[in-house]
Amino acid sequence: MKERILIGLICLVALPGWSQAVFTPMKDAVRAGNAKELARYFNTAIDLNLEGEVNTYSKAQAEFVLRDFFKKHAPTDFTIVHTGSSKGGLQFAIGKYTSGAESYNVLMRIREVDKVFLIHEMSFNKE
Repeated sequence: MKERILIGLICLVALPGWSQAVFTPMKDAVRAGNAKELARYFNTAIDLNLEGEVNTYSKAQAEFVLRDFFKKHAPTDFTIVHTGSSKGGLQFAIGKYTSGAESYNVLMRIREVDKVFLIHEMSFNKE
């Protein structure tokens, strides 16, 4: 019985860090304002919400749109403040993106596709 409790505690402690680690390369790409690197993690189609304008783009289109966004709003910093997952296996990260004096709340939703985690939805909403 003690072994089961210990294994359960290890899982509870390890899972949040594991979930955060999945987002690390995506976080680094956003922090650098590197749309090309970020696009490596896009699914074939992605829903983008940039300041309230929501559209579905192909991977290539989304890269172009985000490159333009990063040019207009160059990143000062990006941090992930919370990660989690839904019962359906969709994982999410909530972060804060800063560009000069502007701040944005960021939501990334990812799903495992063929053993690779890909972004299905991404939102940048001004605070």
